[in-house]
Amino acid sequence: MAQIEMKAEAQAPAGLSPLARINAILGGSAGNLVEWYDWFAYSSFALYFARHFFPKGDQTAQLLQAAAVFAVGFLMRPIGAWLMGLYADWAGRRAALTASVALMSAGSFAIALIPDYAAIGVAAPVLLLLARLVQGLSLGGEYGASAVYMTEMAGKGRRGFWSSFQFVTLIAGQLTALAVLVVLQNVLSKAALETWGWRIPFAIGGVLAIVVFWIRSGLAETRAFLAAKAEGAARARTAMLLRDHPRATLSIFGLTCAGSLAFYAYTTYMQKFLVNTAGFSKNDATAITAGALVVYMLVQPLVGWASDYLGRRNVMAWGFGLGALATYPVFSLLSHGGSPWAAFGLMTLLVVILSGYTAVNAAVKAELFPTHVRALGVALPYAVANAAFGGTAEYVALWFKQGGNESWFYIYVAAAMAIAAAISARLPDTNATEMILEA
Repeated sequence: MAQIEMKAEAQAPAGLSPLARINAILGGSAGNLVEWYDWFAYSSFALYFARHFFPKGDQTAQLLQAAAVFAVGFLMRPIGAWLMGLYADWAGRRAALTASVALMSAGSFAIALIPDYAAIGVAAPVLLLLARLVQGLSLGGEYGASAVYMTEMAGKGRRGFWSSFQFVTLIAGQLTALAVLVVLQNVLSKAALETWGWRIPFAIGGVLAIVVFWIRSGLAETRAFLAAKAEGAARARTAMLLRDHPRATLSIFGLTCAGSLAFYAYTTYMQKFLVNTAGFSKNDATAITAGALVVYMLVQPLVGWASDYLGRRNVMAWGFGLGALATYPVFSLLSHGGSPWAAFGLMTLLVVILSGYTAVNAAVKAELFPTHVRALGVALPYAVANAAFGGTAEYVALWFKQGGNESWFYIYVAAAMAIAAAISARLPDTNATEMILEA
């Protein structure tokens, strides 16, 4: 396949100028920010809108029902990855990117406009569920399409650096949802926020998604995809992954199992851990988490840049290896409480180590597959592993805690990272062996 693509090089457009390359990266990453903002806005504002859709029971029961809808949306992500991965390999990266952000816009506007239970009865939670299913499909499709687009557009010499912005914008989406919550809490009264103000963040997300749709519709298609299409490359099929690329597919699954588990353990679950186990106040836990996330976001391009010189395989192997060694002692130290600044330092240490995976994972995964099956190969094993291990991270942690064996969760995360370190060390040197036609 690599030979076919190189033969088609003359039929592909000329190489991108630096400005065009930056515009392409920004267009690909902007949508990722909006998608993740919309996704996290749901969990950030559930406290305010749950009673409007699930009026029966106390607040805990209402939140549990809202959380169940969130979980169903999470389970739709592998389906979205499968459908959008095939679409990206068949119709093009740009087509998949615009489709995914259009779905997210529709889901966000739906949540902003759906009448509550008092107005339309049981149709309200049903429509909410449908909106989250649409958003789950969208987010599942976004990862593979944006990872492949940004990696193919990045250029070999700076591929690690530019593709790292996928995780920069993912974290920025989390922080933006949190910032909107803080602003609305300070601008609106509690009564206004609970009555109608909770709809504002979803309307904002819908509008932003429309803007990104317009930006993405004007993006250039990647040279790699156009070359493969011009040469008449075989259309992607799901069976191709394990039949033709079993090692790459299983490697991505294993790396994502550990990477997603660690990501949700170090970030999403950490805030609850700081309150429930370490004894910090909710305000301190929020401040510690937000501060560490800012550092985490800023360090991604640095690690990506380093991978362009040191090798992405090496950076990833060291990240997982250090994570395997650091997880147990860091969680143990945090469990004893202490200074918020010390907790901030320890959490920051974990997420900086995890950057060895998150900053380079998009490039590594895309570099393992030929063009005609690249989007599906990146998206599907990632989404399945993410749902199985990332989506269950908090549940497993709380299950161990409830059983009086909380430290077993630290061992669980560390063991997964040790396995991923071994997988990383056995990867080909994708800096040298990648199959991406230069943009």
